Amino acid sequence: MDYIIIDNLETFGYHGVFEEEAFLGQKFLVTAKLFLNTRKAGMTDDLKESLDYGEACQVIRKIVETERYMLIERLAEEIASKLLLTFSQLHEVEITVKKPWAPIHVSVDTVSVTIRRGWHKVYLSIGSNMGDREGYLDFAIDQLNALPDTKVTAVSDYLETKPYGNVEQDDFLNGALEIETLKTPQELLETTLGIEKEAHRERLVHWGPRTLDMDILFYDDLILMEEKLTIPHVEIAKREFVLEPLSTIAPYYMHPVYHKSVIQMLGELQKKDET
Repeated sequence: MDYIIIDNLETFGYHGVFEEEAFLGQKFLVTAKLFLNTRKAGMTDDLKESLDYGEACQVIRKIVETERYMLIERLAEEIASKLLLTFSQLHEVEITVKKPWAPIHVSVDTVSVTIRRGWHKVYLSIGSNMGDREGYLDFAIDQLNALPDTKVTAVSDYLETKPYGNVEQDDFLNGALEIETLKTPQELLETTLGIEKEAHRERLVHWGPRTLDMDILFYDDLILMEEKLTIPHVEIAKREFVLEPLSTIAPYYMHPVYHKSVIQMLGELQKKDET
């Protein structure tokens, strides 16, 4: 990936945990590595096809000079988020915030923190079999789009399916979403659980009826196994009601563990059901 570097932008701010830092202020140096595709700009010599790094400098300067944070870690996060949300060309950013006059009573040139943040492509499964099923699925999409750091980029048609498991209940309406987000997997899980709660989801019976169900299927090519979150979702290859809508928006997305595409897993599952 191509990148533009803004190196050691000198700013003045009031960030720090000590009272004198908030009162007197101090110099901060910010380096921003901005990842984007510069091919079109390079071929056309047109600024509109690239990123105006003068404007990016002003965005950084405004955050440093007008906000007040205790930690440079927080300052770096705010700069990264603002740049990614302001400039649609950006895929990732790497931000270094240096504090040349850090009051730590030892001789150092600077104390600094470096972070790397970017957009992530995620696929979600959504489903409902209680009340206004379509309304609940639309509600989930609206709630995701209302987030400042997340956008829904593709929505499948909704598919009516029989319930999964041995619990007697009404048929489901299922769909799949493609989103882009700045959230970590854990933050996204908290967000989806919160949206389910707002839709009055109650977890009374395993695989039982629900107003809204949201599952993280894929997160980039990440393989993650934690107590509360596994990515890719462990049941993907077994669930036609997940694979069928997903195949309409991401048929050739490759499972990072099985190394099979969505459409391939769907075909194998359907063939197995026929035998």
